[in-house]
Amino acid sequence: MIRVLLVDDLQLVRAGLRMLCESAADLVVVGEAEDGRAAVRQADRLLPDVVLMDLRMPGMDGITATERILASRPATRVVVLTTFDDDDHLYPALAAGACGFLVKDTSPGELLDGVRKAAAGESPFSQDVLRRLVSHAVRSRAHAAEPPPVPEPKLTGREREVLALVGEGLTNAEVADRLHLGLTTVKTHIANLMTKTGCPNRVRLAVLAVQSGITPS
Repeated sequence: MIRVLLVDDLQLVRAGLRMLCESAADLVVVGEAEDGRAAVRQADRLLPDVVLMDLRMPGMDGITATERILASRPATRVVVLTTFDDDDHLYPALAAGACGFLVKDTSPGELLDGVRKAAAGESPFSQDVLRRLVSHAVRSRAHAAEPPPVPEPKLTGREREVLALVGEGLTNAEVADRLHLGLTTVKTHIANLMTKTGCPNRVRLAVLAVQSGITPS
């Protein structure tokens, strides 16, 4: 069973998330929290596998809560639930260690799949959120003196092509179609990119692609 902690300041939202999660046979909601402080306490006490985290809450926000939860329990997977006006909070949440980003109006199936992916060590994200994070990286790069280099070891030509397309926000299937590769081959390239660059998830790969200049702004 995947142990889930729900964090949102709105009781109605938490109730809806609980009903959805409890409809799945492999998920169990171990607790709820209405703000960041309560989330940190609950995470320490209940030891969830996945935390579904709202960003904007009274008192301690979701970004600070994410940092504190992961400082105590780095194996916990924090998935941010975001709205379309949360852009200023997305990049700080990524820096705080969130492993995934899903928009609040995502389909029930996608949200449940996102929880499962997070528990399995993957990085669930809504495609729109990835593009917004990349746009933030583009703006940051415009103000930088020069782009940071891609971490060694050097990437192969094909890996740079895949990384550039990830930076454009393309899905694995779209990358495969653009480069005329098999889907399994693309997944292998992305896994190798994460290992070589030290990026723990696809979102950080996309940001790196833009900041390093591999993906043109």
